[in-house]
Amino acid sequence: MRSHQQFLAEMKRRKVFNVAAVYGATAFVLLQVADILKEGLRLPESFMPFITAVTLLGFPLALIVAWAFEVTPEGVKRTDEATPDEIEEIISQPMSKRWPAGLAALVGLGALLAGAWWVGTRTGPLASDVPDGPAASARLAYADVSEDPRPSIAVLPFVNMSADEEQEYFSDGITEEILNVLAKIQELRVAARTSAFAFKGKQIDLRTVGDSLGVRYLIEGSVRKAGNELRITAQLIDAADGSHLWSDRYDRTLDNVFEIQSEIAEAIAAELRVPLGMDDPSGLVTPTADLEAYDLYLAGRSRLRERGDNVKEATRLFEAAIARDSMWAPAWAALAEATEIQLWYLRTQTFSNPGQDVIDAELGAAERAARRAPELDPGQASAYVALGNVLRDRFDWTGSEAAYQAALALDPDNAEAHQQLAEMLGAIGRASDAVRSAARATALDPAPIRLNILGWTLSLDDRYEEAIVAYERGILLDPDMDLENLRFNLGTLYFDNRRYDETYDVWATIPGVKEELDQGGWEEYVALLEGGSFDAFPDSLKATLSPEALLHLGEPDLAASQLANPPGGDWIGSLYRVWSPVFDPVRDHPALQAYMAAHSLAGVTPQRTPVDERELPSVLRVTPSEAGS
Repeated sequence: MRSHQQFLAEMKRRKVFNVAAVYGATAFVLLQVADILKEGLRLPESFMPFITAVTLLGFPLALIVAWAFEVTPEGVKRTDEATPDEIEEIISQPMSKRWPAGLAALVGLGALLAGAWWVGTRTGPLASDVPDGPAASARLAYADVSEDPRPSIAVLPFVNMSADEEQEYFSDGITEEILNVLAKIQELRVAARTSAFAFKGKQIDLRTVGDSLGVRYLIEGSVRKAGNELRITAQLIDAADGSHLWSDRYDRTLDNVFEIQSEIAEAIAAELRVPLGMDDPSGLVTPTADLEAYDLYLAGRSRLRERGDNVKEATRLFEAAIARDSMWAPAWAALAEATEIQLWYLRTQTFSNPGQDVIDAELGAAERAARRAPELDPGQASAYVALGNVLRDRFDWTGSEAAYQAALALDPDNAEAHQQLAEMLGAIGRASDAVRSAARATALDPAPIRLNILGWTLSLDDRYEEAIVAYERGILLDPDMDLENLRFNLGTLYFDNRRYDETYDVWATIPGVKEELDQGGWEEYVALLEGGSFDAFPDSLKATLSPEALLHLGEPDLAASQLANPPGGDWIGSLYRVWSPVFDPVRDHPALQAYMAAHSLAGVTPQRTPVDERELPSVLRVTPSEAGS
């Protein structure tokens, strides 16, 4: 007991307790300041972990230095040995004089650990998993995929070996389910379904496939379903040399379909030597006891992938699945996604407002489904994406961003979440942030739809040449993408910059549009635009002029008025264009400011990337065959 008191007294004499207290308090403040600097200066994700590690390692070093040295009027020198009287004098002091130094040291240590814990919650993979309030950006939110050290893998569409060709939806569904299971293993980077399914039915060298998807490993297989009998084969391939690393065949009944998915994920994780990240592998899958509900769900996912008129059928199938198993979270999440998407197709097909009552009803149904899914299973990232979409469509910017961040906290590699977040950020003028989210979505999934959004966000960021590269890359990947997307947007970008010849060249490649342009008097229309006189236009054409064209003609009041009163009515899509740099000259116009104020954006100005900080997104720096690496 006596030696213990002597040691503590020696620590007090050497002012070790004082150093611990001051160091802990200073470190806590330092970590807060470092976090602010990281965000303000856009420092890399490794900055905070590095500062935290240095701070923690410095604590014992500071205590050692405090023990060994002391500051005197003559400078720093080694601490002299204590005399017996000095130690006895400290020990004999009352507790009221001995304890404060020790308590201060404990407070300092607590502040240090609290600061480190706070940094961990800000940068960890699960910073938040609920959509209530803002959540910290996910661990890999804006990382360059090429710098990701994790094993990368893609699940290619499994071949339908069933006698019934209509079972194609089942084999595609199994593929997507295995992909989703693997995506839950955070030590793997899994290529998105959109990119992987682009290779369906194509005989392409696997090394080329791996190079195109930017992954090292590939999974391919087949599915045979006959009544209640099920056979699934799967194999893991090293795309670098085409060698087979693992394969297995599962002959089971349909009741075991969820177990097979877990077993495949476990086997692949073991082969690649990555941890599952959970004690119970069954947590990788959310099963349903009703196999008919599962079949309806897979059929719905197939219809949803096809988009267009099939979205309505997908909604009906998901509702049917829920009718059979109302406690199955994936069906609720899928219903939320399909219901919100259905509204967009209704708007774009009619180019008009279907009525506020219809909008409110659709969004209400989507929100109920989106909130029900995480109540049943908090791990449903797709439900939070759908919820973010609903809140975004209602102009609830704070709630929408929090929902997307909750999805990314659960699944940092969710390309859809990154894309939808980019769209929301673009709708509120945060162009620089929107570019980063869109670039991350495209790096994870270099599909045409992602490149389309990347091109749009780059145009909002006043980076037209880079936007052109993104659009052209998407067109190269999918020359048949419909009018409302890549080629239309690329032509519009040329039009905004008064590059009318290039506008025609692009739009004329859309089936049927060349004839419309020629018959509609495109050359005469362009000549009038270049003439710069609004009055020179015939009355029949004046009403068709876009806000961009009105600006070209020197009519800012008319342009602002049209922007503030979009022909499609009041919906989120109308906000997607107002942040274009083309409209900077009318941004302060009273009509446009009133429109922005009505959408909780009063006084907001565009936030664009400074010219000296712009960097071409990594996915646009590579050749098309390397896209995604």
